[in-house]
Amino acid sequence: MHKSEKSAKRTITRRTALGGIALAACTAAVPILVRARSTPLNYNFSGPASDRKLDLKHPVRCTPGTSAQSEGPFYTPRTPRRTVLREPDTGGEQLVLEGLVLTPDCQPVAGAVIDIWHCDESGRYDNAGFRYRGHQFTDSAGAYRFETIRPGHYTGRTPHIHVKVQGMKTRLLTTQLYFPDLRDSNSRDWLQRDELLMHLSRNGETWFGRYDFMLDISWLPDNSRQFFVTLPVIDYFI
Repeated sequence: MHKSEKSAKRTITRRTALGGIALAACTAAVPILVRARSTPLNYNFSGPASDRKLDLKHPVRCTPGTSAQSEGPFYTPRTPRRTVLREPDTGGEQLVLEGLVLTPDCQPVAGAVIDIWHCDESGRYDNAGFRYRGHQFTDSAGAYRFETIRPGHYTGRTPHIHVKVQGMKTRLLTTQLYFPDLRDSNSRDWLQRDELLMHLSRNGETWFGRYDFMLDISWLPDNSRQFFVTLPVIDYFI
């Protein structure tokens, strides 16, 4: 075989191999991208909740927007509207999670919906019902408050709480909150982000967590009565 023909054959073979690898990579990536969705909320805007009288102080400064993370595979839409997520047979450590929903210029987002879900104290999600799942609307001060428990560990993840937040005229935020007293566990979870650590304190048997969400403004029509789809956040793990 002529030298140039051998060279051409090697080139074609190499290109073919690279093409096959690229195709395989794209094919493998498709289900990942499908799973990395951010499901839109589907709650009708009902106005601000009754004043919760939490008197939460505003942060010294607000950020351009809270960091987004994926919803994972365990999101259930249309959760009950409630403040207390604890059940009669609830185990684990009690947690009160509260805070403000604000714009980047620190203005309250009144009537924003906030939907949370997390696993139980043993690291199990209720995917058949609504255990440790619920949503509510912020009051006129942009305040929210949930009474739940601290979620447990499960393989590959540090304890966390999933959250979706959206105001009538803001973009949908899907993210996760973490616990600052779990440094070792957090360090082993590459999804964990320090900017998503809640402020945490304890009074007796109850933990108190606070996190203020900053929502990007998306000017929707004034006659909008429902929340809308936003672009998905690409994040490959739960």
